[in-house]
Amino acid sequence: MGQVTVTIAGKVYRMSCGDGEEAHLEALAALYDSRIEDMRKGLGELGDMRLHVMAALTLADEMSEMKGRVERMEQQLEALRGDAGSAETRAEQTERLAAAAIVQAAERIGRVARAISPQPAH
Repeated sequence: MGQVTVTIAGKVYRMSCGDGEEAHLEALAALYDSRIEDMRKGLGELGDMRLHVMAALTLADEMSEMKGRVERMEQQLEALRGDAGSAETRAEQTERLAAAAIVQAAERIGRVARAISPQPAH
């Protein structure tokens, strides 16, 4: 189990995490700490608990917006996949029709060629 030490709002915390997740946890703590610092600069001194709650809520709001965007993008992707599947089906149908038309044309050409060819004498 991994261990990291992070600083948030001037306080040091020792945290456990999965092996290999140390850098990720440190980055998350730095993000949260910078959010608290930005809020402190913008709002002045508030109580620590209120500042932490406000920072957590703004991050939760951003996460909620991102989830909504991901959901909409997944729906668009699914629609595009459906469109691509429809296009592929239409292309296959067009290929079959073109192949049938080529066969019919070849048969006609053969009939015309036989019709205009001199017939052998019996």
